[in-house]
Amino acid sequence: MGRRIVRVPLDFNAPLGEVWTGYLTPDRFQENPCPDCENGYSPQAQHLYSLWYGHLPFDPASTGSTPFTADTPAVRAVAERNVSRSPDYYLGRPSINWTDPAQHEADIAAARAATLAGYDQGRIDAATAREAQRLADFFNSGWSHHLNQDDVDALIAEGRLHDFTHTWTRGDGWQPIDPPVVPTAAQVNEWSLSGFGHDSINAHIAIRARCAREGMPVECATCGGHGSLEAYAGQRAEAEAWQPTEPPAGDGWQLWETVSEGSPISPVFDTSEGLVAWMSDPERGRDWVPGEVAAKFVADGWAPTGVVTSTDVMSGVEFVGTRED
Repeated sequence: MGRRIVRVPLDFNAPLGEVWTGYLTPDRFQENPCPDCENGYSPQAQHLYSLWYGHLPFDPASTGSTPFTADTPAVRAVAERNVSRSPDYYLGRPSINWTDPAQHEADIAAARAATLAGYDQGRIDAATAREAQRLADFFNSGWSHHLNQDDVDALIAEGRLHDFTHTWTRGDGWQPIDPPVVPTAAQVNEWSLSGFGHDSINAHIAIRARCAREGMPVECATCGGHGSLEAYAGQRAEAEAWQPTEPPAGDGWQLWETVSEGSPISPVFDTSEGLVAWMSDPERGRDWVPGEVAAKFVADGWAPTGVVTSTDVMSGVEFVGTRED
């Protein structure tokens, strides 16, 4: 994602800021919604999907898991983190000097900078207890936080849960632990309470594995798991065979963004110098870059959207235009 130089005809006039039509899948490939499912799952799998995300009443005991409480250490840790990070939200503003407006604002700023400093400990404890109870109720409402060992084994078999089974180092990336490690369901369930936890891939793996164990179909019989039906015979094959088309090539110079599928964001210029002058025009406001930076970027042809270094945050154009060759 970023910025790139595209050579187009001088009379190219695609709308600026709009995705190039050649990159958009044609509307004729839009299929009809399946009348018998929401997302390609069978009724049994859809029920499990709803349990996973807590859309239906869920009982932790159904998987042999122990419900979390407000006193569960992992739950309490998340509650303490939440309260410390957003004290104004959980506690309201601390005691401040209301008689002096200037001091009033200074007290607020100081309290926010010092996080929980300035708050009564009793209020902090009460807020943390309330938040812990809310979290426990939430975590107990879905299957995703109460897997059994069969669920965990299914995820391991599909190469998931790298936080337990692999180590990561710069250069080597993720490498399996030797001898192999298989976490317990309790360990995985506690892990799911913080950080990123499970994603939709894990959900699908667990649902599919449980359907297989219990002899239930995974896919909707009507649409075969697609979640939609062809509007005409052969539509899906046509859609799979479709390829995006690039804009026509020419002698012009134009700046495009690639954060979306790709769209032009500058006029077409007959020389690279014209595009450089446009990019370095002060009228461009926050998108302005010095001429030498723009020239180096245009010569390079591509830059990421932004770059974070050890000392700065800058646009990708600035990075490309100022880095050493």
